[in-house]
Amino acid sequence: MNMMLAMLINITLSLCLISLAFWLPQLNLYSEKASPYECGFDPMSSARLPFSMKFFLVGITFLLLDLEIALLLPLPWAIQSTNMITTTIVSLSLVSILALGLSYEWMNKGLEWTE
Repeated sequence: MNMMLAMLINITLSLCLISLAFWLPQLNLYSEKASPYECGFDPMSSARLPFSMKFFLVGITFLLLDLEIALLLPLPWAIQSTNMITTTIVSLSLVSILALGLSYEWMNKGLEWTE
């Protein structure tokens, strides 16, 4: 009963905060707020430079790699468990998924920095 009450309070509070964040901001955009700020002077060039998509994809790849390493870190402690077959299957499936992702990135030249 306490668990259901806690879940109900969490869901209600989350929905209230999401709806408040959705309806609260003003939709009026002022031209001064949308323009870049350079010490009170008019900008000399465009402040919104194009962003390299290759750099973004390499950054996302490294973030995923960090997440995968975090998933692999508990494996030495999992080896000490009594159910060794399940541990082996899970760890081999995780490593095979990582290897498939690496080969996919390699085949599509997603790991090459130069174009």
